[in-house]
Amino acid sequence: MRILDVLLGRTRPVPPDLDRLFTLPAAAVILQAASSWRPTGVGAVCVKPASGGAFTGVAQEIDRLLSMDGGRYERRTDSFGYSWLLRRTGEQDLAGLVTDLHAANATVRDAGFGPALLCTVVGFTDGSRPMGLIYLYKRGTWYPFVPAGDQRRDNPAELEVREMLAGELPIEPDLSRWFPLWGAPGIDAPGRDPDTHG
Repeated sequence: MRILDVLLGRTRPVPPDLDRLFTLPAAAVILQAASSWRPTGVGAVCVKPASGGAFTGVAQEIDRLLSMDGGRYERRTDSFGYSWLLRRTGEQDLAGLVTDLHAANATVRDAGFGPALLCTVVGFTDGSRPMGLIYLYKRGTWYPFVPAGDQRRDNPAELEVREMLAGELPIEPDLSRWFPLWGAPGIDAPGRDPDTHG
């Protein structure tokens, strides 16, 4: 942080820590051994909308990624205007999914739009309901989100997953930051910005 920022009370954006995405495959093995949660092979990267030239730049970078990837990614825009880069792999290829999500994040970050990255969602299911493990870039932490239908969430299930993964992933300690991502691709549950409320 620069001295002028300190004197004026300004904070600089925290650069997103993308490499912690790679902690997920090993943690998922522990989760599968301790519960019925299994990867779905679906994940998504959320990019917040911007205005003016910044929006144009982000959109162009996303379009460039989509044109170069051989159709591996799909772009969706939710009802709040957030862009989602959706990636599907085989259910058994969580490592490949994480690698591709990391590549999408790195492309956006390396183009200078790191602050626009909000989160990555990786889908799981226990056979009857979905769960998303959500990675918050600016916090460098994970949290589980288990939608229970009709804008409700299964808090007990989320806390159980937290306990199972506590030694495997950096779990977000502030429960007020466990934002529900209704309608997020990969967990089938209308999107909410995990950065707006924190």
